[in-house]
Amino acid sequence: MTNLENRIDFIYLFDVKDGNPNGDPDAGNLPRIDSETGMGLVTDVCLKRKVRNYVDISKEKAAGYDIFIREKAILNNLIDAAYDTEKVKSSDDKDKVQSARDVMCSKYYDVRTFGAVMSTGKNAGQVRGPIQFTFARSIDPIFATEHSITRMAVATEKEAEKQGGDNRTMGRKATVPYGLYLAHGFISPNLADKTGFNKDDLDLFFEALKGMFDLDRSAARGLMSARKLIVFRHESKLGNAPANELFDLVTVRRKDDSKPARAFSDYEIEIDKSRLPAGVSVDELI
Repeated sequence: MTNLENRIDFIYLFDVKDGNPNGDPDAGNLPRIDSETGMGLVTDVCLKRKVRNYVDISKEKAAGYDIFIREKAILNNLIDAAYDTEKVKSSDDKDKVQSARDVMCSKYYDVRTFGAVMSTGKNAGQVRGPIQFTFARSIDPIFATEHSITRMAVATEKEAEKQGGDNRTMGRKATVPYGLYLAHGFISPNLADKTGFNKDDLDLFFEALKGMFDLDRSAARGLMSARKLIVFRHESKLGNAPANELFDLVTVRRKDDSKPARAFSDYEIEIDKSRLPAGVSVDELI
């Protein structure tokens, strides 16, 4: 297992066509939006969920790649299980929290990657993960459209009787015709050392960003695709330039402002490599 020796900052671009990339439960599950600018939003939690799902499916619960934050999980039970391991049992009382933390990091991919709060029952401490995302924000304002849909069946006989045998029911579905979203990400080798996150884990993370939408298909989400993964690698653990200076080297613009974008080909992406700071390299993994 190779430890990380370089700080990494990255830009992740993905798009949606005729779908809802991340519904807002406080707004009737409409696509999330910045109410002041009209830009679409996708939360970091949503993106991390897709990474977790990809790892869970691709690794099929291989040792060291289990997922802590999963649907219907009872988290305190999982923390209790860490306390039942020999490593924690044999630790001095003052070291049990750290030992339980180490067990959780080694067993659960998402704990050593994104971090977790594990002090809700038996204390396994709090972990700051080496990988963090910002919210993804659309390049242009999005225009969510609501559609009426019809279901040709009802759930119960009582509903059928109320409708006099006409079993059609009406519903609503919200979609974004097209949106290109950009998220920023940060990978800290210093925090990776503390959680045991290594080069193999990093390769799996980038693999997940490339393929996670293909394992997360849903009628509600339409067509979502990973479009660009731009990775800035620093020569040092501390970093050789501020992340914002690196992100400013990337320009995403619409080719024709006179019409709305409806495809990734409507955009052009440029990286100004001539202004790349010393000690930083850039790769396009997608």
